[in-house]
Amino acid sequence: MGVQRRMERELGGFTSYLREVKHTSENTVASYERDLKKMLRYLKDEGVGELSQVTATSLNSYILYLERLGRKPSTISRNIASMKAFCQYLQRRGAARPELTDDLRAPRIEKKLPEILSREEVEKLLLAARGAAPKELRDCAMLELLYATGIRVSELIGLRLEDVNIRMEYIRCQDAHKERIIPFGRVAREAVQRYLEEGRDALVHDPGTQWLFTNCSGQPMSRQGFWKLIKGYGKKAGIAREITPHTLRHSFAAHLVDNGADLHAVQEMMGHSDISTTQVYARVNQVRIREVYGAAHPRG
Repeated sequence: MGVQRRMERELGGFTSYLREVKHTSENTVASYERDLKKMLRYLKDEGVGELSQVTATSLNSYILYLERLGRKPSTISRNIASMKAFCQYLQRRGAARPELTDDLRAPRIEKKLPEILSREEVEKLLLAARGAAPKELRDCAMLELLYATGIRVSELIGLRLEDVNIRMEYIRCQDAHKERIIPFGRVAREAVQRYLEEGRDALVHDPGTQWLFTNCSGQPMSRQGFWKLIKGYGKKAGIAREITPHTLRHSFAAHLVDNGADLHAVQEMMGHSDISTTQVYARVNQVRIREVYGAAHPRG
């Protein structure tokens, strides 16, 4: 049986194994299948006619082919993960040699520094949301709370009344891994308290609803709705670059680290499972210091 037909049959068994035994998410299964089908077409075009002819060299040549096509390091890394998972499946079935993928190395992915706002830009953004109308009170409370806690937008719009302790100044967030208790300060407390006392009743149509923030129809706010909201206030504040909810989350962390906050404490508040994710904010600070030095020092 030719490599294409044999491997396609093995690929079908592999995807079934992922779904039924490993209970892999459908998105991951689809990604693996898409990557591996492209690899099989490449092998066929290169004249690899039997399963036994698939070698570490032929797999490495496919990686080099992807690099020549200009594929991103993240894309190549995902392809390598697909190839390794597939070959490990074949090894368990005795259809591939154990060392087949040993020499496959994922390219180093340079972590892009997050986009953050300066303190002055944050101040302008938060001032732009100030007002006395119910919607403005809600928007101000949402933005102040987002910058005060660094929570994700999904966590912000998912807050319920019981998740916010105004008196003790903390919110409770439940992500996929664990519950987090995150403090906030006086300004956020005052913004949320004023919204609850003067704005929320005008927006919430159902008095029994437990959502902290709703849209103007009294329904839970969507991610897209909040994204448009923050974009509008960024424009109103005269901030030229694009602002997303994640920009405020990054700014929260970077400003804490810049002021000497312990990285592990920031990790806990952000809900990062790995400290290396939090360490990027220290790099942001280092880059900023270097830029200041280069611009100001006479021999910079």
